[in-house]
Order: sequence, then structure tokens, then C-alpha cells
Amino acid sequence: MKKYLVEFIGTFVLVVTVGLAVRSGSVLAPLAIGSALMVMVYAGGHVSGGHFNPAVSLAVLIRGKMPLSDLVPYWVAQLLGGAAAAWVTTFVLGKATAAAAGFETMPSLVAEFLFTFALAWVVLHTATAKATIGNSFYGLAIGFVVLTGAVAVGGISGGAFNPAVGLGVVMMDLVKASMLPIYIGADLAGGVVAAVAYLYVCGKE
Repeated sequence: MKKYLVEFIGTFVLVVTVGLAVRSGSVLAPLAIGSALMVMVYAGGHVSGGHFNPAVSLAVLIRGKMPLSDLVPYWVAQLLGGAAAAWVTTFVLGKATAAAAGFETMPSLVAEFLFTFALAWVVLHTATAKATIGNSFYGLAIGFVVLTGAVAVGGISGGAFNPAVGLGVVMMDLVKASMLPIYIGADLAGGVVAAVAYLYVCGKE
């Protein structure tokens, strides 16, 4: 139960940072979001692995570093964290007054897939690989993938790279509900392909 609580807390902090930073219009939102993920990974990595993302959990499962029995509880904790963050953001700032953002389907699918792949790829290599065990840079590397993706494709897809973030931003009315299937499908696919690529390159060790 402790690891599920850690996943809930980490996902909550990530998604509430997304909501508050984006709603406030800060030009530093990508940095804040990447930093939130970084510090939560450092804080909770030793307990739960610091996934805070259903796509990352799926990648870690396929890679062989998480039991199947943990997958659904991790997903539930992460999605509840995203939903709770959306509620808190709306409570603090009120309902969004601007129209929810919409993005084109195919560019969004490609952008979400590519950067979720990159995120899961980095997680697997820095936080689960035997060759990098005990390193001190894994959280920084993981957070900077999200920062990079937010800057590169935030205007193309919204830059979720995470179904729990996708759920949160839809609940906050930051993006249209029609984007949620993209945030689920493309992001989970990115995690799967990253895990398969990792296994091809490194094996199960």
C-alpha cells in the first residue's frame, strides 16, 4: 500500500503543477513541470520506482522490473492522483474561463508517442538498467525529458506524455475531452515500444 500512496502523491504533485503553472500563464511552466517530476522521482523512487505515469509503469512491467499484480493498482493510484490534482487546481483557481485547447489528431498522436517513448526509454536506461545502478542523475534525466517535450511539442499536442496528466488537464478544461483517447492510446503505445526497444538493446539482464 505504501508504494501506491507514493505513486498517488507523486502524480498529484506533477499534475497539480501542470494545472497551476499553465493556468497562471507562466512562461516557466515547462521548467516547473519537469522539475516537479524530477523531485518526485527522487523523493519516491526508492519506494515505488517513481513512475507517476501509467505508460512508464507499463514499460517497466514489460521490461521485467515490476510484477503484473502491481500494474492495475499503480494505474488506479496514478489516475486518482491526476483527478485529485484537477479538483484542487479548480478549487484554488476556479473553473477555467478560456476555451479548452484543441489540437490536430495526427500531429498530436505522433508528438505524444515520440516523447512518451523518449520518457520511458530514459526511465528504463537510468532507473532500471544494471549498468547505471546507483547513479545520482536519474531524476534529473527523467524530469528533463518532460521539460524538453513540453517545449518542443506542447503547442502541438498539449505535451501530456502521460495518461494521468491527460486525464487531469481534460478535467481542468485546459484541453478538449477529445484529446483524452490520444493521451491514453499514443502514450501507452510509446511506453510499450520503448520497453521492446530496450529489451532488444539490453535484454532483461
